[in-house]
Amino acid sequence: MGFLRSCMLRRSARTAAGFWRSQAARQPPGREISTTCPRSTVMPAWVIDKYGKNEVLRFTQNMMIPVIHYPNEVIIKVHAASVNPIDVNMRSGYGATALNMKRDPLHIKTKGEEFPLTLGRDVSGVVMECGLDVRYFKPGDEVWAAVPPWKQGTLSEFVVVNGNEVSLKPKSLTHTQAASLPYVALTAWSAINKVGGLNDKNCTGKRVLILGASGGVGTFAIQVMKAWDAHVTAVCSQDASELVRKLGADDVIDYKSGNVEEQLKSLKPFDFILDNVGGSTETWALNFLKKWSGATYVTLVTPFLLNMDRLGIADGMLQTGVTVGSKALKHFWQGVHYRWAFFMASGLYLDDIAKLVDEGKPRNYMIENGLLLFPKFCGFRFGPLLKKPFLFLKFQRPS
Repeated sequence: MGFLRSCMLRRSARTAAGFWRSQAARQPPGREISTTCPRSTVMPAWVIDKYGKNEVLRFTQNMMIPVIHYPNEVIIKVHAASVNPIDVNMRSGYGATALNMKRDPLHIKTKGEEFPLTLGRDVSGVVMECGLDVRYFKPGDEVWAAVPPWKQGTLSEFVVVNGNEVSLKPKSLTHTQAASLPYVALTAWSAINKVGGLNDKNCTGKRVLILGASGGVGTFAIQVMKAWDAHVTAVCSQDASELVRKLGADDVIDYKSGNVEEQLKSLKPFDFILDNVGGSTETWALNFLKKWSGATYVTLVTPFLLNMDRLGIADGMLQTGVTVGSKALKHFWQGVHYRWAFFMASGLYLDDIAKLVDEGKPRNYMIENGLLLFPKFCGFRFGPLLKKPFLFLKFQRPS
């Protein structure tokens, strides 16, 4: 009887062990992120806890490592990031109304729940993990991207990005070099290609005027236009005239040496104008377009976010619609097209840009001419972050 009882107990134990083994086999493998500290769930990052001046910037080593929430997302380990003027403006609260609406369209969260907010739009790094629907990337791929301003930024060790916003990094660039391009390149590409309708097949011989040609967007736009065989006239200060000529500009106008309108009158009309300056320029710039020929004026300086901040969501959107609609209609009856353009995050556009970069068009003159500063780091400790137009940031865990 004792022998029979022991056999039954052993059989029950084997059955239970088999059941739990099968249950364990059915469980999906756990999510893993390879970091320098495998057990860590936090990462270093630069964040702000409120809007304000440089003093609101705070370095923390306890920012939560981001996780994948949607199947089309990827996690990137940041090797380099850069600071753009949009980051300085966002630090001060610019666009907060519209961006918070994008973050929380149903207004479920309370005011201020976007904090702690990580700034930084550009990233170059390595894919650490992919969502289930991501087919074009795999862990270990070197990639670059520009993160939309309503998402957590890139001044951290890891960042989550939509797979459609990511592209393979140009092979000819280091991570540090690659981190200088995505945001300005995509902004220029949006204005030129998406809104302006120009491409490598229809741009040959077109006359292009770029106002504010020596900035990040302007310098990139010059090179793309020349790669597409356009004739480019650049408006900038005399200090930058040598740079824009090296970039390929055919004519250079110094806005400090005299009235720009008077100087432009001696030139033939233009097929396309890209305005990076805004303000009073649009009151006269459209006069230099070819009438009734499909010529287009595109400005990147718009009141959209300011209207939302000042008037609120409903009134701000209404005011913006009335403004752009009335201006577009007014100029349409004068024989030219008036358009607004904005930054657009797109992995497909970055694919085209990467191809141009690897072909040497455009060259990374921002790096070759030493316009970008490389501060020396001890971990994350570096100088006054936002007092320069562009600073490269390399991220690593302090030893």
